[in-house]
Order: sequence, then structure tokens, then C-alpha cells
Amino acid sequence: MGRQACRWVTCAEMLGQAHQLHVGPSDTAVTPLSFCPAAFESRALGSGWLGGKRSPLQMLHDLDQGPRSALAEVHRQRRDLLRRACSRHTRRQRLLRPEDLRHVLVDDAHGLLYCYVPKVACTNWKRVLLALSGRARGDPRAIPAHEAHAPGRLPSLADFGPAEVNRRLRAYLAFLFVRQPFERLASAYRNKLARPSGVAFQRRYGTRIVRRLRPRAHPDAVARGHDVRFAEFLAYLLDPRTRRDEPFNEHWERAHALCHPCVLRYDVVGKFETLAEDAAFVLGLAGAPGLSFPAPPPPPPKAPATSSRDLAARLFQDISPFYQRRLYDLYRMDFLLFNYSVPSYLRLH
Repeated sequence: MGRQACRWVTCAEMLGQAHQLHVGPSDTAVTPLSFCPAAFESRALGSGWLGGKRSPLQMLHDLDQGPRSALAEVHRQRRDLLRRACSRHTRRQRLLRPEDLRHVLVDDAHGLLYCYVPKVACTNWKRVLLALSGRARGDPRAIPAHEAHAPGRLPSLADFGPAEVNRRLRAYLAFLFVRQPFERLASAYRNKLARPSGVAFQRRYGTRIVRRLRPRAHPDAVARGHDVRFAEFLAYLLDPRTRRDEPFNEHWERAHALCHPCVLRYDVVGKFETLAEDAAFVLGLAGAPGLSFPAPPPPPPKAPATSSRDLAARLFQDISPFYQRRLYDLYRMDFLLFNYSVPSYLRLH
């Protein structure tokens, strides 16, 4: 495994000038991480910074040095697959800006960095981090969703200056959770645009989609945006005007664009498909094995239990192969970086 004893470098340093990274206003460019040979730095592995306790990064290092459990081996393979995929599929890294770090949440008490991806159990992970850090009391499941998502409740890596960012990147365990890209997309559509509870998203995005893509739309649909079809949602995502006008909303932005896994080094890549096991693995490393990760809510009474895959397959069955291919191309990097195969319900050829 090995956390590199490196820090971020500026373009000036790459040209031989010893200037420290400056994380400043949003127009300040930050270069990708400069990776050194895999080796732990004693400062990063020292235990003094966490009050004498072994840090999660140390715990993971210990697991990698001895006989690995089956789960530890799975996570080692995921790290290696991600690193190889980054080498194979990324040619020129985009320069990072300070706001690119806003999805990376910080738990200083336990030495954790968590990059949250909406629609991948991020509400429950925020609840857990609030409980771990002492910002909320009691069972994480009892923390209301609006409180978990309240701005400022959990510090972000973007809140810190360059020296503090670098220190945490060296010494903390960084993890993220991902999901099969089209199942995540289907979930975002259902929860934010197709259900009555998504009124805010329907007014902001649904009305925009209807006005742009539905000729002679009913005035009620134009005003409310409450009946956006899945095909219209996909057409909106594929429309060049969408990203030209503003960035994708985080609920359908690609995971790699939120977390930059080819620039920031992640020690654990959890997956929605193995959420319970992977969450327990992270909590064990954090020294909180007794903390239970919240289970997903049961389906509403009398509602048929529908898996994420079944929902995505049903929604995509009416999408033409041409648009399926274009959408796959848009989300291709998430499939490749996180080792997801093309789902059988797609007709890409």
C-alpha cells in the first residue's frame, strides 16, 4: 500500500523553484499531486498526533504488512485497480482548484478524509461522521437528514490552507464510496425528479428541462417541472448547453469529477453494492467497530421491493442504443476507474 511522503507542488516548483503551494481564491490553479515511490514517512505513521492511538492509516498499513483477511485483500485489489486505471486512462490531469476539495470531509479526531458522492449513502456517512466527531449525540440513525447535510456541520478539506491540507493528505486515511454509474443516475432521477418529495429539484431543474426539451409543453408542466421523463432527463445531461451554463448538479455529476481519484490518493474504495461490509471495514480502521452503520430504510408499505439494477434496467429499456452509447461515453471514466462492467440491459452496439 504505502502513503507517499509527498506534498502538492506548484508549477513553479516543477520548474525548479522552491515555492510552497498556495491555495487561495478560486482562480488559483493547483497542480495534481506529485507521487513519490510508495513508502511511509515516519511522521505520517507516528502516533503522537492522535493522542497516542494508532491512526486508521497505521491500522491499514498493519493489515497490509501481515496476512490479509479476505476483505482487506479486496480493498488492496481495488486500490491497485484504481491506480492502474488512472495510469491507463488519464493522459493529462486537469489542474485542481481549492473548490475541488469541498467534497472531501475531514474528521480530525479520527484521522479520516471522506469524499462524499451523493446517491451513494452519503447522508448516512455524514451522520456517522457527526457521531464520530462528537458534533451529534446518540445513534447516527436518529440524526435528521437536513442536519446531516447542513452547511458547515462537517469541515471540508477546502476550508484549510495549503500546509494543513498537505498534513492531512499525508497522515489521514482517505476513503470514498462509489456506485454503478447508471444505477446511481436512475436513483437520482427517481428521488429528485420523479417523486413528489423532489419539489425543489423539480422547480430548479425540471422546469428548465421541460422548457428546453418539450415543445408545446402544458403550462402546468412548465411552471412545476413535476413530470420530467427519464428520456428528457438524459437528453438534458447530454445537451452541451447544460454543462456550458453551469456544472452538473452533484447528484448526477460523475464520481471521479467530485473526488478526483487520479489526483488524490484514496486508501479505501468502498462500493454501494457491498456497503455494509465496506462501512464496517472503515469503522474498524477508525477504531469504532461498535458503531453500526445505518441500514437502508425499508420500502414503503405495499410498495414492491425494487433493486437498483431493476430500476435502472426498467428506465433504460426505452432509451435508444444511440443515446445509451452517448450516455455511457459521458460516464465512461466512472465505469473504468471503479471497475464496473457494462450492464447487460444496455444495447451499445
